Amino acid sequence: MANTASEIIAFMVSISGWVLVSSTLPTDYWKVSTIDGTVITTATYFANLWKTCVTDSTGVANCKDFPSMLALDGYIQACRGLMIAAVSLGFFGAIFALFGMKCTKVGGSEKAKAKIACLAGIVFILSGLCSMTGCSLYANKITTEFFDPYFVEQKYELGAALFIGWAGASLCIIGGVIFCFSISDNNKTPRMGYTYNGPTSVMSSRTKYQGGEGDLKPTNPSKQFDKNAYV
Repeated sequence: MANTASEIIAFMVSISGWVLVSSTLPTDYWKVSTIDGTVITTATYFANLWKTCVTDSTGVANCKDFPSMLALDGYIQACRGLMIAAVSLGFFGAIFALFGMKCTKVGGSEKAKAKIACLAGIVFILSGLCSMTGCSLYANKITTEFFDPYFVEQKYELGAALFIGWAGASLCIIGGVIFCFSISDNNKTPRMGYTYNGPTSVMSSRTKYQGGEGDLKPTNPSKQFDKNAYV
């Protein structure tokens, strides 16, 4: 029962993390222009993995998609690949988890379901690591430019999408670890032991039975009848 409850908790935690990671892809605020050292702010710049946007003082936002994928910076292409891989791995991890959990009726025997649950945990951990790496790589680029005194272009700060991605990645890793530990709980279940006493024949068992009833020896049935039995 405890093992089933831990698998359900791991599934809920992992799915919650996967949903958070998936929600970061369409989020606009991966980075937001800083107002540090600015007296008058007339526009706010923000961007994500797919486009850059600007909001003027009236609140109207204008966005522009990146014109070419090959002309992008290397860190943006790497973050795109890592985040898409994280979402894809989380999807397959959820399917493996449904087959490997004890509370479901699919997946085969208990031993096979334990292996599938462990596989789901590994996939969720990989999904979390991909998301964590992608968000950290993007954040590293922002902080490097922000603290560079020779960088004269527009500086940015960390957006809300990065924190959501880190939270989702952490949940995926935690859920995957719980799934991996569930297979160790299955190995600790005691097994019934049976002793083999060797094959026994019908005659040997009948002799043992007669010996248990006062050590009676088998007699010839023809000697039990007297002469009056034929009259």
